[in-house]
Amino acid sequence: MSARISYLIKWVERGVRARLDTALQQLSVTTPEYTTLSVLRHRSGLSSAQLARRAFVSAQAMNQLVVSLERYGWIERTPDPDHARILRANLTRKGREILTACDKATAHVERTLLSELSTSEVDALRTTLETCANSLVEGDVD
Repeated sequence: MSARISYLIKWVERGVRARLDTALQQLSVTTPEYTTLSVLRHRSGLSSAQLARRAFVSAQAMNQLVVSLERYGWIERTPDPDHARILRANLTRKGREILTACDKATAHVERTLLSELSTSEVDALRTTLETCANSLVEGDVD
């Protein structure tokens, strides 16, 4: 019997996470911090709750992350014009700089992961994983 797809995905995720943790140590950045900054690069102005869902951490963990990222000067939060209690996070110049450094420090992880695949296989994998990820999104309409 073949291994379950969900098991293989988790196995890959754990391996990637370990390698990202190692690569980011030189910058004193954690993988959850890097993930959060990456999310904000693609979608600025998210609330902490929205960031938590996209970064795959609990709301409580994201609150701690956001406080740290703000203290480092990597993000800034501003009140939502319609809901003053909601703070919207955006990357700062310093945040974009550390994100670029993180991208460079971790590029080899993705190269290694995909090294045995052709360009068309990488494209197919990306499409397949995006489809699978989208099928699991529940009620995240923002």
